[in-house]
Amino acid sequence: MNGEYKIPNHVAIILDGNGRWAKKRGLNRSLGHKAGFENLKKLSKYIFKKGVKVLSVFAFSTENFKRSKEEVDYLMKLFTNNFKQLIDHNSDVKIVFSGRKSNLSNEVLAAMHEVEEATKNHSTYLFNICLNYGGRADIIDATKQIAEDYKEGKITLEDLDEAFFQKYLYNGIPDIDLLIRTSGEIRISNFLLYQSAYAEMYFPSVFFPDFDEKQFDLALLEYTKRDRKFGGIKDDCKNN
Repeated sequence: MNGEYKIPNHVAIILDGNGRWAKKRGLNRSLGHKAGFENLKKLSKYIFKKGVKVLSVFAFSTENFKRSKEEVDYLMKLFTNNFKQLIDHNSDVKIVFSGRKSNLSNEVLAAMHEVEEATKNHSTYLFNICLNYGGRADIIDATKQIAEDYKEGKITLEDLDEAFFQKYLYNGIPDIDLLIRTSGEIRISNFLLYQSAYAEMYFPSVFFPDFDEKQFDLALLEYTKRDRKFGGIKDDCKNN
């Protein structure tokens, strides 16, 4: 507990509503993405300060490439120029990127590599940025790698169980405790499907640029009220 809150180990956020936030203000959608990124910088620091150990965010899905070329190009430029602003050596946050590298420009890949290299020795917190990510692709790619390792004799069928499979998913991200999707949409849109099996889900109506520290505290309050069960076993006794 942190004060009146129960603190989840892993929080995942679908950063939704940036474009609608901008449209509501008569602005270009791109300015909504910029506002969303600025909010993410502040909010991520607050989330780790509250005691959350793993934060995953859905920055760009595989399906987002279907958006207009203008919007996609802007987002890629935003990523390239601003990812390094997320580095926080004072907070010991390791940053990783989950998703396929295909379709990403050399500039974006270089920015991702720079951030991962700069934080690779950090170990207290994990910031998982899902970029060109799809939950089904995550599972398919893991399955292909398992098949390859089996073919090469590195593993046996007896090795394979749920925990073993999860290690093959992008970056071996642990199960989600609290999944948040901003903007009021009530779906998970192919985000961390395997890891969200027992996640508590929270769908506030606020657009992501306005999902601030106060809004996150409301999410924690809702999470604290939940009676988590895993196959009928309460959260507070599932390890007993």
